[in-house]
Amino acid sequence: MFTGIVESVGRITAIEFIGGDRRMRFESSDGYLQGIALGDSIACNGCCLTAVKLYDQGFDADLSGETLGATTAGAWQQNQAINLEKALTAHKPLGGHMVSGHVDGLGRLIERREDARSWRMLFEVPAELARYIARKGSITIDGVSLTVNEVEGRRFGVNIIPQTLTHTTLGNLQTGDAVNLEVDLIARYLERLLAARGEEQSTPAARAGEE
Repeated sequence: MFTGIVESVGRITAIEFIGGDRRMRFESSDGYLQGIALGDSIACNGCCLTAVKLYDQGFDADLSGETLGATTAGAWQQNQAINLEKALTAHKPLGGHMVSGHVDGLGRLIERREDARSWRMLFEVPAELARYIARKGSITIDGVSLTVNEVEGRRFGVNIIPQTLTHTTLGNLQTGDAVNLEVDLIARYLERLLAARGEEQSTPAARAGEE
């Protein structure tokens, strides 16, 4: 689990194509990745990846065909900046919201404009994700925990404060860019619970009990 509070911006320093998928090397010059262990989980632009090889300043991770096809990772390039966050530990403050690191789908930046010292960004999402996004709810964009300001159909807007602009990759986004999205865990599980409840109530046994 993660919080969506980006702790460092690293870079992809190597990409190796192996048997139809890829191995990538992630490094951080500020020493943030020192001390990680083999098998540790690190969120990279919102994708939970596993460290399979370690270096002084970083780690290698294997990216399967599923990850490459379902996230922006398939388009990642060498030297690209990446938002990094280590997995949540018991003593770590939960400053954002509960994030799994499992990308639900891709969104696209439709508009960005200055608002005082912040930026307003408008994103468009697939129809199947739009129902999980609510005004004042939480959304994770490229691994960054944000509050939804407004929602209209398949589009939602967020406000990016100066701290977030300078300490994550969101300030580099341009109109048309794709982003990794993870919707709020509570909304996702609530929908499943309600669906299961509806299925139970529609069974012959349930209907017989009502008669």
